[in-house]
Amino acid sequence: MKQAPELKLTPTPGQTIGPFYGYALPFEKGGELVNQAHPAAVRLHGVVYDGNGDVIPDSLLEIWQADEHGNVVSRDGSLVRDGYTFTGFGRVPVDNVGHYTFTTVNPGPTEAGKAPFIMLTIFARGLLNRLFTRIYLPEDTEALANDPLLASLPEERRKTLIATREEDGSLRFDVHLQGEKETVFLSYPRES
Repeated sequence: MKQAPELKLTPTPGQTIGPFYGYALPFEKGGELVNQAHPAAVRLHGVVYDGNGDVIPDSLLEIWQADEHGNVVSRDGSLVRDGYTFTGFGRVPVDNVGHYTFTTVNPGPTEAGKAPFIMLTIFARGLLNRLFTRIYLPEDTEALANDPLLASLPEERRKTLIATREEDGSLRFDVHLQGEKETVFLSYPRES
């Protein structure tokens, strides 16, 4: 049997969010990781901005996180919202003024002394590939100071990864895709 010659394939960019997925990717209760009546429920919200400081009204965000005890949940059915099962995954489109909202819990540290965080993925117009970042909780300043990722950044850049706790207990985390306030984005070698 004759073998086909080896082809060197060139990587191609991922797809932009475009208008094509707006009807398929969001799902019912996608931003509700827990019900608002859950005793530990917290609102995570913010706005997505472009490099000019204008809101992006057509982006899509996904979060992955540990539960309030620091357990990384590994259950099937991340898209299922049965009102009881915490899967640690959520997906929401922003509204027409770039605002997003998740109802979740404050993640616990996955290891003693580690800073708890939420992974955030952003899909938006003009992006050829999705962007990855982290949302750190603001309270444990010692854990934040000892976090290897945060410690590798200049102090001004570190601030772009730490949410603000609002008076009502909710977390505010705005995403800036470019510009003076640009959020720090992460690169994963297997995703490049």
